[in-house]
Amino acid sequence: MKVKVPVHKNEEYPAKVVDLSYEGNGVVKIDDFPVFVPNALPGEEVTVKITKVASHFAWGRVMAWQTKSPDRVDVKDKKYIQTGIAPLGHLKYAAQLKFKQHQIEELLEKAHLDDIEVLPTMGMDQPYHYRNKAQVPVKMIRGQLQTGFYKRGSHSLVPIEDFYIQDPKIDSAIVVVRNLLRKYHVTPYDERTSKGVIRTVMVRRGYYSHELMVVLVTNTRRLPMADQIVNGIVAGVPEVKSIVQNINDKRTNRLLGDRNRTLWGKDEIHDQLLGIDFAISPLSFYQVNPQQTERLYQTAIDNAGLDGSQTVIDAYCGIGTISLAVAKHAKQVYGVEIVPAAIEDAKHNAKRNGIKNAQFVVGKAEDQFAKWQAAGLKPDVVIVDPPRKGVAETLIEATGQMASKKVIYVSCNPATLVRDIKRFGEQGYHVVKPIQPVDQFPQTTHVESVTVLERTDK
Repeated sequence: MKVKVPVHKNEEYPAKVVDLSYEGNGVVKIDDFPVFVPNALPGEEVTVKITKVASHFAWGRVMAWQTKSPDRVDVKDKKYIQTGIAPLGHLKYAAQLKFKQHQIEELLEKAHLDDIEVLPTMGMDQPYHYRNKAQVPVKMIRGQLQTGFYKRGSHSLVPIEDFYIQDPKIDSAIVVVRNLLRKYHVTPYDERTSKGVIRTVMVRRGYYSHELMVVLVTNTRRLPMADQIVNGIVAGVPEVKSIVQNINDKRTNRLLGDRNRTLWGKDEIHDQLLGIDFAISPLSFYQVNPQQTERLYQTAIDNAGLDGSQTVIDAYCGIGTISLAVAKHAKQVYGVEIVPAAIEDAKHNAKRNGIKNAQFVVGKAEDQFAKWQAAGLKPDVVIVDPPRKGVAETLIEATGQMASKKVIYVSCNPATLVRDIKRFGEQGYHVVKPIQPVDQFPQTTHVESVTVLERTDK
């Protein structure tokens, strides 16, 4: 049955914003037909111009506001919303936290799990300037090399110097690098022709250590004027401890290649998380908001109820952030992760911190769980911190067969969390405490959370 579409491209309609989508767009209904409108908030009365029409929904743009939401913030720079750096930048922070709590509540309700309570989102005192890592594309715009961010859904670069959600020391380091690349006429990579030298500038900074790393991602093996650029960075960025060239000469959307050349200083920088020292190389996965990561992981550890006698499995363990923090409170920790470089980092970090009761294995979490189960391993607690696609069904089944008493689920996607709560339910696991959302990415629509499940005999 063909849906009759009541709106037409380029036409304008009066409308009231009824909701905010999980991507942070306002939702208006015209004859019950949904139109997604960026920079529109619930309760606002607007004039919407239709920009794109599909069979079951449309996109629009606000042409005028008749009324504005009391939760609206006037964003001083529209670039933040245009580029997706801060898609919720126009919403008061208290309302952002409510929006994230509500996202989880709504999905639980749809899944008929509305008896599960969701606590208010744990926010930040200063919900900006928090990112400890930036990956900034470099492009030639009207004859001048620019750094900035892509407009949402496009490859057109918006030049930006102050990224709002990034550590200001990172922003100023990027400006220093940009000016040096201009000075020495280093050409930006052009994805249409595959010619040009510099693709991306990546900067990482330790939140506690204040050590800073600059990574120049090049399309070529040779970086022209490398010595002059390095000397300029050392002179212009006082905290720099490491300057690395990363070579990415493939036609790919991947930001980093596999080869690194240290041009100056150390191969890695260090930072601390929950009192543990972590080595961070250009390719290391490391949480971008350390203050909130500490609160997220501390919540997970507190809920695991460890007293030093337990065996814990950390699925999707990455560089061992949770595993190593848990090791202080457990008898033995096992971590599994599919990325070999991450496991190398985890072993390296365990050694550096003198942690001897944590073992790390490379593999698919679900395959490794089957092996551990076959070997008769009986974990007391399983911690899962999966990617956005959630936990593999076979891993949930293996957890049930190993009869782990408790599961701590650290989620970065409420939709797969709710699906997995149902699947864990089939294995006899039930949510025993309210879910705790944590705001890891203020000004964006992402929401992390900690859920505690315990096994009741099936």
